Amino acid sequence: MSQTRILITGGTGWVGSNALRALQQQGHDIVAVTRSATDLHGVRTERICADDADGKWPDALRNRQLVLHLAARVHVMKETTAHPLQAFREVNTHATLNLAKQAAAAGVRRFVFVSSVKVNGEATEEGAPFTASDVPAPQDPYGISKMEAEQGLREIAEHTGMEVVIVRPPLVYGPGVKANFASLMRAVQRGIPLPLASVTGNRRSLVALDNLVDLLITCIDHPAAANQTFLVSDGEDLSTADLLRRLGQAMHQPARLFPVPPSLLQLGARLLGKGAVAQRLLGNLQVDISHTRNTLNWSPPISVDEGLRRAAAGLKS
Repeated sequence: MSQTRILITGGTGWVGSNALRALQQQGHDIVAVTRSATDLHGVRTERICADDADGKWPDALRNRQLVLHLAARVHVMKETTAHPLQAFREVNTHATLNLAKQAAAAGVRRFVFVSSVKVNGEATEEGAPFTASDVPAPQDPYGISKMEAEQGLREIAEHTGMEVVIVRPPLVYGPGVKANFASLMRAVQRGIPLPLASVTGNRRSLVALDNLVDLLITCIDHPAAANQTFLVSDGEDLSTADLLRRLGQAMHQPARLFPVPPSLLQLGARLLGKGAVAQRLLGNLQVDISHTRNTLNWSPPISVDEGLRRAAAGLKS
């Protein structure tokens, strides 16, 4: 792989820091955008707020061939702002398009944007996974803001000739994962009994951190990636019960599951106002990565079980 001059945003975040490390190992010339003075182990940094819809980027973009844009206002479980859609749009839509316009003007060849499967929607029907060509159907402010960013990026690509690559991951897990996945891991680690043994009929796509990073690096210079949208996953979809059992194997701490009919779990969750949580545990969300595989000749480099093992090792450390 030849050296590419890359500007990366979100390089201090969880996915971004791992992508930055992998790019360093491959010898790319990297400029990382940070909010404040940060030591990134020899990587040149530019102090810019990537969330600013009016930010000025000329110095950071000078002589860059590619932008890898990971900075975002991420999906949150407990929203605090009174106007969430406005807040998400400001960062995920307006700031992204501001950067992309300046990147095109600066002669950047390719813009790789990490979006979200939430652009497709929140759930799939059995046997009907999301595809990259589906009509977008976002259901929440985060997904809407990402969809609008995608639409704006395609318009910029059409008018300027800058190539745009869009990657939509589902739930990402790996060493250092937080939020719901970390809570599941801790529950298994502590031997907490979980009423999920009967949740065997659903299927959910996940993506290991290392698989996502590998795809992002593939998108840097693969000629067939230009102006494409890619879904990504580990290539194996799991039921909730299977996920927990295999997570227990990875942690050498068997998951303690007991059976409760999914219909009762669904009802109880609704009565408690936890319908969204129930959907993530009981429902389907599958993605079809055949377009990604065929277009890029790409396959996930690590298996689900190896991804879970790495995530478990990260929790213990």
